[in-house]
Amino acid sequence: MSRKSLHNPATVTLVKRLLAALYDWLLVIGLMMVVSIPAVALLGDAIEAGNPFYRLSMLGVAAAFFVGFWSHGGQTLGMRVWRLRLVTDHGSGTAAAVSPARAAGRFAAACLSVLPAGLGFWWALVDSQCLCWHDRLSGTYLVQVPKD
Repeated sequence: MSRKSLHNPATVTLVKRLLAALYDWLLVIGLMMVVSIPAVALLGDAIEAGNPFYRLSMLGVAAAFFVGFWSHGGQTLGMRVWRLRLVTDHGSGTAAAVSPARAAGRFAAACLSVLPAGLGFWWALVDSQCLCWHDRLSGTYLVQVPKD
């Protein structure tokens, strides 16, 4: 796909973002369940509710999912369904692929966007370019991929 075939980021609405995120989080939760099987089998009741090591490992699963997909093709499975792609302009004015470091920064910034009752996501409703906090903080943005 050529860089010029990508549309303006303002066409990616909050609704499309949230629907893609819902699809992705269903997949991530399933992945977390699969990853949890060995831990539960080995430790059983030793995993207490709210165990910080377990929580961090689940955060790591989510990070691996999103950073992996974003830095290798720019699309998670949910983003493919809604024809969204994550890009950066690297200051050149044209859309470019996202590096693993930038994708990790976006994941960390997205965690911040969720914390205050999702305010970082709701920000897209008032932003002139429909960008969320994590878009602005990471220097990345979503574009609508045209139909083939």
